[in-house]
Amino acid sequence: MTLSLTHATLNPDGEPVGTAFILHGILGSARNWRSYARRLAAAWPGWRLVLVDLRGHGGSHPASPPNTLAAAAADLDRLAATIGRPRIVVGHSFGGKVALTYARDHAEGLEAVWVLDALPGGGDDGVAASDVAEVVAALRRIPVPLESREGLKQLLLGWGFSGMLSSWMTTNLRRRDGAPGFVWRFDLDAVEALLADYLAVDLWEVVEDAPCDLHFVRAERSDRWTDHALGRFYGLMGVTVHLLEDSGHWVHAENPEGLLALMTRFGPDA
Repeated sequence: MTLSLTHATLNPDGEPVGTAFILHGILGSARNWRSYARRLAAAWPGWRLVLVDLRGHGGSHPASPPNTLAAAAADLDRLAATIGRPRIVVGHSFGGKVALTYARDHAEGLEAVWVLDALPGGGDDGVAASDVAEVVAALRRIPVPLESREGLKQLLLGWGFSGMLSSWMTTNLRRRDGAPGFVWRFDLDAVEALLADYLAVDLWEVVEDAPCDLHFVRAERSDRWTDHALGRFYGLMGVTVHLLEDSGHWVHAENPEGLLALMTRFGPDA
């Protein structure tokens, strides 16, 4: 069965100047980006912003295998065929590598990709992101339905996860239909497979032969960026690495003003 991606649209009235897809990270959803997207919509007047629930996340599940970056990009291509092709794709973390895969496989009409605090490679590039694998493994131990969001937060805190991550995970719960308790907003089996592919797949070839303008945003306090990886960007045509000061990995929450300034300065009307 073909997966139809759940999505929300900002600036839908009239003929848009252009369309931009916004892609969340692993274990996230489109709703995590709604507040920032409203500000971006104001900074990019006339643009239609499409906030997407990637396969296995939010309302876009169940997702049949294979659950891979390529499958996630193909989902976007089908969505684009229905609502209009994006000129810009913005992706955070896991969503950034989905955006690069989309640029590799479905570049028609694409002008720019923004990769927010993610590197294109697998292996060593994915070492920091493998922390998320620990979260996924922990979720396997949690019985659902859960009685409350606060109960989930306290459970994760007790297992040693940070307060920010523990609080954020409570946003991934929804009330059960017609029954008490909470269940996940995502398909954990699909998420696990997608994360494994994210950590394994190397997309440096896409960056080294850029099919469109590529903007990488490096969060100043992020632990994902090594000197070796930064060196690989040196001299590449069509590729810009922007430093987002005073931010960790959660760029849209930790320094939304700085991120907005970058995306306005180097955005579609720059």
